[in-house]
Amino acid sequence: MNTGRLLDQVLAIFALVVLWWLVSVLVSSPLLPTPAEVGFALNKEWQQDRLMESLGVTLQRVAISFVFAMLIGGIIGVLMGRYKLLNRVLDPILVILLNIPALVVIILLYIWFGLIEVAAVAAVIINKLPNVAVTLREGGRMFDHELEELAVMYRFTFKQKLCDVWWPQLFPYIMIATRSGLALIWKIVLVVELLGRSDGVGFQLHLAFQVFDVATILAYSIAFISVVQFIEWFILQPLDRRASRWQKGSSSV
Repeated sequence: MNTGRLLDQVLAIFALVVLWWLVSVLVSSPLLPTPAEVGFALNKEWQQDRLMESLGVTLQRVAISFVFAMLIGGIIGVLMGRYKLLNRVLDPILVILLNIPALVVIILLYIWFGLIEVAAVAAVIINKLPNVAVTLREGGRMFDHELEELAVMYRFTFKQKLCDVWWPQLFPYIMIATRSGLALIWKIVLVVELLGRSDGVGFQLHLAFQVFDVATILAYSIAFISVVQFIEWFILQPLDRRASRWQKGSSSV
């Protein structure tokens, strides 16, 4: 990862923590604990093994939901971008799904199928899928027809088309959908867990809310944000740079 960029981001986070500390000291209220108090709560949850167990369960739901939403939504979006008839047929459905509140989808699936894991994960997938489809639809619309003709002329195999023609053009849209997807999915997963699961970070937040334990609420929030930030710094950003170099190399050939 670029050291200068990482340092800038760390300094920004440090400044935010300092601001938080100043405000919490000025307010001096249990409803706004200091960073040290949140750190103590985080350590307590760690020592009692609740933190890692809850993070693991929630991350598993996030991963499953993310993979299915990206795969299904991506295929639908690209096809809608490529074929106008399919776009006209599916666009009204996409608009409806985009405007249905996530909470409504979660409650309906729990009522229809019960408080089970499949209903929880399906609710997250349904809420994220239309956003992925909308983003990848724009990528499908931006396909270079000259490259398509070139691939046909040189009789590219499906694998060659996928790797050398389609992927470099879709990659920026995939990264947009990935980043927005992670940010949205984990929030929806927490709501799903809070409403109908007996484990995960959302369930722990529900328990802390019942006793107005703001320090524990912030501790779990910071822990999960840290995991997502780690993914951004050490997975998505390096992947972005590597694929961008690959994209430039493909376009120059």
